[in-house]
Amino acid sequence: FGGSPRYVFSWHCPDGPGLSCPLLVDTSGAYFRRDGIAGNYLGGMSPPEEEEPDPSDLSVDHDYFQERLWPLLARRVPSFEALRVRGAWAGYYDYNTFDQNGVLGPHPRLENLFVAGGFSGHGLQHAPAAGRALAELVVRGRFESLDLQRLGWARLGKGEPLREGGV
Repeated sequence: FGGSPRYVFSWHCPDGPGLSCPLLVDTSGAYFRRDGIAGNYLGGMSPPEEEEPDPSDLSVDHDYFQERLWPLLARRVPSFEALRVRGAWAGYYDYNTFDQNGVLGPHPRLENLFVAGGFSGHGLQHAPAAGRALAELVVRGRFESLDLQRLGWARLGKGEPLREGGV
């Protein structure tokens, strides 16, 4: 598992999308979601691989928002043209460097060790299904609701990455 720095920005836009606005991921890779009910939003965008920030520096590059992200957000949501940035932070985008997909299941060599990790930004989205699947493995010894064997350790041992276009 490894990680790369990512910036998350928060902004205020009282005329932005309403309360029913879901997490939106633009085809450009820019994303945002509402943050509460007062016209606040959170969002960001992963840089191209060749522009990855230095992993030893977690300072926020505010020009990244101004020059790269804001134009994309304003194109998607015209009212974001008038947004006000409220803050930002940097953190690591932690992921499974083998294929950027989660690893779920019993460890191949350590008896009685079950793992659910490496899901990166998808972790919160996958948590209900991953938790249920792991509980079934622990309690019943097999997947019952969803067969998630393809997320197991076997693909790592065989050197066969599980590719997903949406990661």
